[in-house]
Amino acid sequence: MSFELTENEKLALTPESGFNLVGIDPFEIPGKKLYFIEHFDLYQVALKAKEERRNPDEYLILYKGSP
Repeated sequence: MSFELTENEKLALTPESGFNLVGIDPFEIPGKKLYFIEHFDLYQVALKAKEERRNPDEYLILYKGSP
């Protein structure tokens, strides 16, 4: 499995504010590995949502928006 992510796909899923919960599909081609799951305003809520997703085959990232 490869997690090579492009800067363009990272930037596309980085919110202007708050936090985006993003999944990684390691089997997809570079440039299409990231997929949007949900947006949150508060870090604590985003972290809880990430922890509650109980699929061991799912790889997750929280992207923080610009201050």
